[in-house]
Amino acid sequence: MLAHAIEESDFTTLDPREFMAEWKWDGIRVQAVTGVDENGTAVTRLYSRTGEDISKSFPDLAEVLRRPGTIDGELLILRGGRVQTFNVLQQRLNRKAVTPKLQLEFPAHLRAYDLLVDGTEDLRDQPFMERRTRLQAFVEQLDDPRVDLSPLVPFGTWAALTAARADPAAAGAGADAEAVEGVMLKRRDAPYVPGRPKGLWWKWKRDPLIVDAVLMYAQRGHGKRSSYYSDYTFGVWTRGESGDELVPVGKAYFGFTDEELRKIDRFVRNHTTERFGPVREVTHEADQGLVFEVAFEGLQRSTRHKSGLAMRFPRISRLRWDKPPREADRLETLEKMLTRIETGRGETPAVNEEETVRAE
Repeated sequence: MLAHAIEESDFTTLDPREFMAEWKWDGIRVQAVTGVDENGTAVTRLYSRTGEDISKSFPDLAEVLRRPGTIDGELLILRGGRVQTFNVLQQRLNRKAVTPKLQLEFPAHLRAYDLLVDGTEDLRDQPFMERRTRLQAFVEQLDDPRVDLSPLVPFGTWAALTAARADPAAAGAGADAEAVEGVMLKRRDAPYVPGRPKGLWWKWKRDPLIVDAVLMYAQRGHGKRSSYYSDYTFGVWTRGESGDELVPVGKAYFGFTDEELRKIDRFVRNHTTERFGPVREVTHEADQGLVFEVAFEGLQRSTRHKSGLAMRFPRISRLRWDKPPREADRLETLEKMLTRIETGRGETPAVNEEETVRAE
């Protein structure tokens, strides 16, 4: 079951007394399904949001989930009791072999949101608040520090929840506040149903980070956008051997209207300087080029970008036709953002061997 993004206008039609709130954590949604085989042995499978079986990457979690049932939760990495960044979690994803050393360095953790099946009893038709009570008892019986209950966010009014979202540390998230992406709102009486039904669950993410970046490369999109150059790679300035130069920090293909798409496509076609197969390099000089205001939800170290950084979930929030490229942001600005994130988590920055894309 997935949530709709909430808008400011939605709050006018919603009663806060009908909802419960949880923190939205910086991991990946999973369902942990434990059953019993023909020999009476508990068998656990971990499934990603897309239905992929990722159990082999997390045997340390599978070994503690020995109580039959199905938990919906967030897969995280905890070190010293603190939630780490998604960048750190990536060190455990898509691994063909998971060594004891890797498990020790990147200890997996399941933060439980919901209980869909308890033993053989299907709970999905029961109200969320009842499933939550059953979930608490289920987690307590597991009695393992690698699985815990996602804490509720106390609030009585939308104003109180707004304040909690703005300052998770003061609202109970404590040392893990930097790992909070926002809040989840769930109707107390909501059943657990497939898909993304509107009105039962809402997600309200924290305000994104924003920088101005310069369009560097473009390529055609897919489907109805296959006739347009709609996938854009953009960069920020840094000091190079012969002066300032642009280095890529992200790629986005949404956040603009159809009319804006047509204008960007026209710019790409009229300002192409090189072609590399399906990719066009476009003019990106100090006084000539196109500046994007880019909104994104995080930063991580990357060995695949010359900048050493990559944005998470970037989108184009505004076209800055009014701004010359020389006034776009610098790599040092992003470095400072990342340093604040890493310092807030108290972690050692991890190095990406292979970047992955996650949903939700």
